[in-house]
Amino acid sequence: MFRKILILLSIISVWLVCSGWFSTDLDFKIRFAQINGLKSEERILFEENTIGKVTDIFYEKDGTYLVEVEIDSDFKNAVTGNSQFFIVKDPSDPGKKAIEMITVKGEGEPLEDGAVVEGSTRLSALLDKMGNDLEKSMADLKKRFKGFSEGAKEIPENQNIKRLQKDLDQLLEEMKQSGAAFRDKVQKDLVPRLQEEIDKLNERLRELGREKEAEPLQTKMDEIRKI
Repeated sequence: MFRKILILLSIISVWLVCSGWFSTDLDFKIRFAQINGLKSEERILFEENTIGKVTDIFYEKDGTYLVEVEIDSDFKNAVTGNSQFFIVKDPSDPGKKAIEMITVKGEGEPLEDGAVVEGSTRLSALLDKMGNDLEKSMADLKKRFKGFSEGAKEIPENQNIKRLQKDLDQLLEEMKQSGAAFRDKVQKDLVPRLQEEIDKLNERLRELGREKEAEPLQTKMDEIRKI
């Protein structure tokens, strides 16, 4: 009789595990103003790792979207109250979307099952990561520009300039998806300073006979001004 009870308990335990009752994964919800084509089963990324997936998406009465996600148990300790989430193109499949997570403001309390957090956009999340301080953001950009221009002779593949162009592409995409207030702030506070640094970079490249390498950056800046 005792043996039968043990067998029954084992069967019940296996069933509960398979049913998710004993799951150690982290389940919570992210609220987004727009989901940009995000679908169930698409990935959640953190530092180039797949850490989970979208399990369901609900449209709310106020016009927002509530996205249910599941984080693998191996990564759930990385998800805290200081984590921010934004929707991006899946780098492994441009035809799909993904949710990317970054951590801002250092360590935080681990997120609990069932929590609801507010989603972000990539640019606003990155600004938050830099202390949500535009001056600090510009100081960082200036430092990068300075490094690009001063090291231009040692960059035959122009990888740093290409990386900067990618950053401008992302800024353009974020502006297209954001409201008028955000676009106005970028145009007023960020664009003039970016242009100043691009001009300096262009001057340095001209001295090296490589001015054409800065043309894609200027083209992108022209596009940003038209948003």
